[in-house]
Amino acid sequence: MEYNTVLFDLDGTLLNTLYDLHDSINFALRTLGLPERTRDEVRMFVGNGVANLIDLAVPDNTAGEIKSNCLSLFREHYNANMANKTRPYDGISDLLSALRGHGIRMAVISNKYDSAVKELCGKYFGNLIELAFGAAEDIRKKPAPDIVNKALDALGSEKSRTLYAGDSDVDIKCALNAGVTPVGVSWGFRDVSLLEESGADYIINNPAELLDILEL
Repeated sequence: MEYNTVLFDLDGTLLNTLYDLHDSINFALRTLGLPERTRDEVRMFVGNGVANLIDLAVPDNTAGEIKSNCLSLFREHYNANMANKTRPYDGISDLLSALRGHGIRMAVISNKYDSAVKELCGKYFGNLIELAFGAAEDIRKKPAPDIVNKALDALGSEKSRTLYAGDSDVDIKCALNAGVTPVGVSWGFRDVSLLEESGADYIINNPAELLDILEL
């Protein structure tokens, strides 16, 4: 199969966003007098959108109003601080440049809220990434296939010629639900064993290995 399209997850795949997410979560928790979380805890909470991130970060049985306040505080802080410590993983910029040079179509699809996805992609990748889609009210979050379908429609690409690279079981399941080929990346927020168990067709240990799958 000759692939001509690659979809990427963002957090834990293209960008190491963990430090800024951790800082913003703990800012919100601390402001409300709630217990703070470790970086490893936040690493395991990320992947299903910010509302779910807050649900997991606050103590059990936290009132809905407090959760809502925590979410608002988190978003306000994160919007102002999302690029303090966030960086592309080693080799990502070179990979994207190589893919673009070979005419590979690319898009980012993320459960992070849409405005943050677009801002981060614009800041770190400029015109290397054609399209970036984050969570929106009119589309189901991953692992539902909706965001994959939206990206492929926008790119004019076929599922049979598409790879989807991500670091979590949510990404692998999303790819399988959408009928595209799932590629797990080992450098992100989840263990390789989880990617394997979820059904990844490929596991790569550095970004350049994606070029081998594409035979570039």
